[in-house]
Amino acid sequence: MRLEAITWDRLAELLADRLAGLEPADGGAWLRVALDGAPAARPGDLAERVGEALRVRGRPSLVVGAAGFLRPASLRLEHGRRDAESYYGGWLDAGALWREVFGPLDPGGSGRVLPDLWDPATDRATRSPYIQLPPGGVLLLHGPLLLRHWFPFDLTVHVLLSPGALRRRTPEADHWTLPAFERYESETDPAATADVLVRADDPRHPAWRG
Repeated sequence: MRLEAITWDRLAELLADRLAGLEPADGGAWLRVALDGAPAARPGDLAERVGEALRVRGRPSLVVGAAGFLRPASLRLEHGRRDAESYYGGWLDAGALWREVFGPLDPGGSGRVLPDLWDPATDRATRSPYIQLPPGGVLLLHGPLLLRHWFPFDLTVHVLLSPGALRRRTPEADHWTLPAFERYESETDPAATADVLVRADDPRHPAWRG
């Protein structure tokens, strides 16, 4: 694949410019963007940069982490704390994301988005207040394995790590998740299906195609 060297700041600027000229595919009032990548790829950092670039342009945005919508531990860890199959298909509460994030941003929706629902560290509800995203606002949802769901994204960005880089940059305690990302690559091929691809094997020198 042919990729062009870029800085993170320049990448955020270009993505913000692209979003400025993009219309929601469903004719609604809000854009919905995926920043997809393994935790080691730090897609949340890119989401925050894009959010700041949008703010400078006077465009409201809301950064939401998929980690705030994990299922309770009793369900998430039903098959053990290191079950890659459960991590792949059973950790994310996709129904809650549909209900609390995507539903309010449907055409005619309220725009009242819940930024997170469940704290996996305490295994309790976060009790965060709803946030009003005004018309014209942009949802920036970041997290792993997002493109295997049928979420209604208007733009998808995948932050790619090679298998070697993914293993090096994933804490050893989390290496049990690596088979889930291998399956994701095989079944979803996010590098090919995403609208924008960012390679971040060396976090100091990303490259992109988009």
